[in-house]
Amino acid sequence: MSFIKKFIEQETTNRRDLLLASAYGLGGVAAAGLMGSGMARAAIADPTIAWSYRNRTNPYWNEIVSGGEAFVESLGKSKDFLTHLINEGSSEKSLADVKALLSKTNGDLALAIDTNDAPNARPVVEACVEAGAYVSTLWNKTDDLHPWDFGDNYVSHMSWSDEGPAEQTARVLLEAMGGKGGVVHLGGIASNNPAIERLNGLKNALKDYSDVELLDAQPADWDTQKANQIMSSFLTRYGDEITGVHCANDTIAYGVLEALRAEGIAGMPVVSYDGNPQAVELVAKGEILATVFTNPHWGGGITAALAYHAAVGHFKPSEEPEAHREFYGPTIFVTPDDALDFKAKYLDSVPTYDWTDFWGPSNGQIQYT
Repeated sequence: MSFIKKFIEQETTNRRDLLLASAYGLGGVAAAGLMGSGMARAAIADPTIAWSYRNRTNPYWNEIVSGGEAFVESLGKSKDFLTHLINEGSSEKSLADVKALLSKTNGDLALAIDTNDAPNARPVVEACVEAGAYVSTLWNKTDDLHPWDFGDNYVSHMSWSDEGPAEQTARVLLEAMGGKGGVVHLGGIASNNPAIERLNGLKNALKDYSDVELLDAQPADWDTQKANQIMSSFLTRYGDEITGVHCANDTIAYGVLEALRAEGIAGMPVVSYDGNPQAVELVAKGEILATVFTNPHWGGGITAALAYHAAVGHFKPSEEPEAHREFYGPTIFVTPDDALDFKAKYLDSVPTYDWTDFWGPSNGQIQYT
C-alpha cells in the first residue's frame, strides 16, 4: 500500500499547483448580465469549452477531466483548448470562476460543471442562462432545478443512482463481517447528493442486519487526508468494536487503509465507490471488498459534449424528451472475482467513445421520491 502513503503526501503540494493553474486570468467576480434572461441567441460558432471541478489530484476527477480533454481532441483541437476552473471544494469559488469566465467570453461558453454542492447549482445555471451560455451539470443539483425550465441553455444534468449500488457494497461488507459487529461510515461533503445517497444505501442494508450497529458516520469531504484523520479518531474512540468500514469513495478508502495499517490492523473488511484504478487493484488483492465504477471518463466527456453541441446548434435541447435532459450515468459493480477482467476492459486501455452518442451508455431518466 505504499502508493496510498505517497498519494497522501503529494495531495497538498499538487493542490497548491492546481490552484495556480486554475486562474487562467480569471481574477475577479464579474456581473454576468450580458443578455436578458430567456433571450434567444444564435448558435455560438466557436465557444470556449470549460470544465469546473474540485481538483485533479483526485483520481476520479482526473478521469472526468481526461474525458473532457478527449472530447475536445475529437473536435480536432488540442486538449489545452479546455479551460479548467478548479474550485478545490469551494462553492463560492465555483460560482465566482464561472461568472468571471462568462464575462471574459461574453457568454460564448460551453460549460461542464459539478457545482460542488446542490444549492450552488441554481446560481450557476442562472448566471449561464442570463449570459446566453450553455451549461451541463454533473452530480449535484437540488431536486426542484430542471433543465427544461430554462429553455435550451441549461442543456442537461447527469447523476448516478447511488443508493442501490451503495447498498450492494454495504451488503458485501456486512456479510464479510459475519452479519454482526460494528460498522463506521466515512462520507463525502454532507450536502452532496452522492454522499447522501451512499449513506442511505448503507442504512437500507442495515435494516436486514439487526446484529450490526452503525457506530458512527462522519463526512470526510471526499478527501484522503481527512478520511485518514477521521478513521484514526474512530479507532481511538471505538477500538475493537469496529469490524467493518463503509467508504463513500475510493480516495476516502485510501485514507482508511493507511489508518488501519498505522495501527497494525490487517484484514478489516472495507468497501468503497468510484472504481479508480488503484482501488480496483486493491479489490483484485482483496484489500477492498468491492467498489462501484461510474465511468468518469465517459461522464466527463459527454457532459462537455452536450454543452458544446447545444451551443453550436447541432441539436436543440428543448426539443429533446425529459429523459435526455436529466439522466443517470452507468454503474458497474466490481469485486475480487471480476476485478482483473474489469481492469483490462475499462482501465488498461480506455475505450474509444462516440461523443455524439449522447445517451448511449446512460441509465434512464432521473427519478425523484
